[in-house]
Amino acid sequence: MSDIKAAITGVGGYVPSDILDNDELSRMVDTSDEWIMQRIGIKERRILKEKGKATSDMAVMALNELLEKTNTSPGEIDFLICASITGDMPFPSTANLICYKAGLVNAFSYDINAACSGFIYALETGRRFVESGAYKKVVVVGADMMSAITDYTDRTTCPLFGDGAGAVLLEPAKGDDFIIDSILQVDGSGYKHLHCKAGGSLKPCSHETVDEREHFVYQEGQAVFKVAVSKMADVSVEIMKRNHLKPEELTWLVPHQANMRIIEATARRMGIKPEQVMINIERYGNTTAATIPLCLWDYEKRLNKGDNLILTSFGAGFTWGTIYLKWAYNSI
Repeated sequence: MSDIKAAITGVGGYVPSDILDNDELSRMVDTSDEWIMQRIGIKERRILKEKGKATSDMAVMALNELLEKTNTSPGEIDFLICASITGDMPFPSTANLICYKAGLVNAFSYDINAACSGFIYALETGRRFVESGAYKKVVVVGADMMSAITDYTDRTTCPLFGDGAGAVLLEPAKGDDFIIDSILQVDGSGYKHLHCKAGGSLKPCSHETVDEREHFVYQEGQAVFKVAVSKMADVSVEIMKRNHLKPEELTWLVPHQANMRIIEATARRMGIKPEQVMINIERYGNTTAATIPLCLWDYEKRLNKGDNLILTSFGAGFTWGTIYLKWAYNSI
């Protein structure tokens, strides 16, 4: 067994410049700033409006920043994995397009579709490639253009989502600060509560599916909320216990940014204080696979080498998971 460990050695992010705030949204559907803030905790979200731009373009922006910050050339990257449910097209993979647009000529790549848990799943996958010893520079991207599959006539779902991308670089650890442990789980029976009804092989695109608005996010909010609170908290508490990590020893919880009430409930179960939780949901909304890397991007200057972080998420599938790591560098 290899003694190589994988560490996050850099982070990049990107959000579009166009902002859709609650006031504007309330003119589109029957909602209000008060209703959204009380139930979800989102004030505004970023929307990619540039014609001809898609998920891969946001990912490239995040990747380019990451490469510049880490003084890494595109040709040095061995492997890129992209977590997304809003690929530019059904095929080829969005990861392939990112590599092409960013000039990653020596990397192989593919996509992971695990919805909001995508970045967690992809990070664990990238970690294992590094630990194998075969790859030294692995990029993990979380990127979603949720505005492309959001029904802006549905008041229950349209306040939730925004667009964005985040990316991290994984390399062999040079010290004792690296990805330590993970728990990844799935329950396919939950698909009925959160999915996209049409556009796949089960129900291909047709005039009827378009007329019925079946190519947008379908969510049964209460059912998803109940399971998300339980599962995110369960795995986060479990990973703390099996690594003998006390609440006061945790520097940051990095939760998926879907709903403030879910985040707060998870933190309470873990016994940690609000100031130990990374939160940016108010400004970006739920960017699905991008929420966790965007949190790391937002908080990077507050991170210090050796900090204990727990990353946790819950998404459609149902999918959920958590990763425990020690931060590997001090930001400049």
